[in-house]
Amino acid sequence: MDPLLLGALVALATIFVLFSGVSVAIGLLIVSAGFLIVFDGMRSLELMPEILFAKLDNFALLSIPMFIIMGASIASTRAGADLYEALERWLTRVPGGLVISNLGACALFAAMSGSSPATCAAIGKMGIPEMRKRGYPDGVAAGSIAAGGTLGILIPPSVTMIVYGIATETSIGRLFLAGVIPGLLLVALFMAWSLYSTWAEGDRALLSSRSYSWREKFEILPRVLPFLAIIVGVLYAMYGGVATPSETAAVGALLCLMIAMIIYKLWNPKDLWVVLRDSTKESVMILFIIAAAGVFSYMLSSLFITQSIAEWIGTLDVNRWVLMAAINVFLLIAGFFLPPVAVILMAAPILLPIITAAGFDPIWFAVVLTINMEIGLISPPVGLNLYVINGIAPDISLRTILTGSLPFVGCMVVAILLLCVFPGLATWLPNAVMGTGF
Repeated sequence: MDPLLLGALVALATIFVLFSGVSVAIGLLIVSAGFLIVFDGMRSLELMPEILFAKLDNFALLSIPMFIIMGASIASTRAGADLYEALERWLTRVPGGLVISNLGACALFAAMSGSSPATCAAIGKMGIPEMRKRGYPDGVAAGSIAAGGTLGILIPPSVTMIVYGIATETSIGRLFLAGVIPGLLLVALFMAWSLYSTWAEGDRALLSSRSYSWREKFEILPRVLPFLAIIVGVLYAMYGGVATPSETAAVGALLCLMIAMIIYKLWNPKDLWVVLRDSTKESVMILFIIAAAGVFSYMLSSLFITQSIAEWIGTLDVNRWVLMAAINVFLLIAGFFLPPVAVILMAAPILLPIITAAGFDPIWFAVVLTINMEIGLISPPVGLNLYVINGIAPDISLRTILTGSLPFVGCMVVAILLLCVFPGLATWLPNAVMGTGF
């Protein structure tokens, strides 16, 4: 059978299996095993266990559970609330300072936790009621938190970037650095839209924040600065050549647990068990998807699907930016239905040779891909962040939350366009710190 036709059958079968409700990892294994049996025979199944475990035999994978523990220990405390309060107290004199405080808190908490749902829940529990009480429109209050939560997969340390680095064999350190400036750009775009929307729709008489004394401003800092110091320390150790990403993640996880125990009194064994239990569940889920995606990639390569698609696209007489636009549409649609990790692991083996042949930088593409995944987090039908916000503020309709989030989707599209026009936004910092290369 023609490999391109076979690739179309694989795509249809994968969509059908994943929409049947089967978990992503099991679904990928079912599709892989089915096509290998039909076209390579039963003997091909003998290689599946070896490929499955070989994909997990990677030292860099240790950073995933460590960063997840780091985020879970933060999410299980009042760190998010304290971060929000600290920014509110210091930005109280800034016009529209409350919405800026929320987005700033989302960015910092996302950097500490690396989890979009955790960021939405931690900041939204305090931020949404407070913004509504001050007269901010419901759409702005809910949409800004939903969008701010997506920053968790872009601003380092990011589990999504680690997965991309492993899937494409690119430097995780470079990927982390590549997400810094685009992440700050997104924060600035979110803040700009929130301020405009607030002043356009809100009751300006109610938008003034209460004033805080200098004593109130400084008394909250000791509860926030240690976590920020850990972020700075983790990044310094990684980029200063002190330790590898996996070693840095392990130290960061230990320090976050110690701070959670010392500052927030997380001494109860039941609470610590919940942190470790939830972290283990999420880590196993991600690692299982990585292993299953390795088998899926082997199947695509073994049946010459990946090579044929790359060769076919290479023969097309189209502008490379038209090609990139088509890839972005594909990523957007995939992100609407699948989690970011699954999309990256499924798409990377096919897209990487295509984008490199077209002359695009894999590090730059990682940022574009991640922003596409961010859009999926606040877009139906899955839109995980939308449902998290609806759970926090059930009296705000899902339609209002979605309507409030759509302008932030526009901000992300603007960010992608800016990255296409100015690719140095993603590549300058990694090259400046680590030199040129992948």
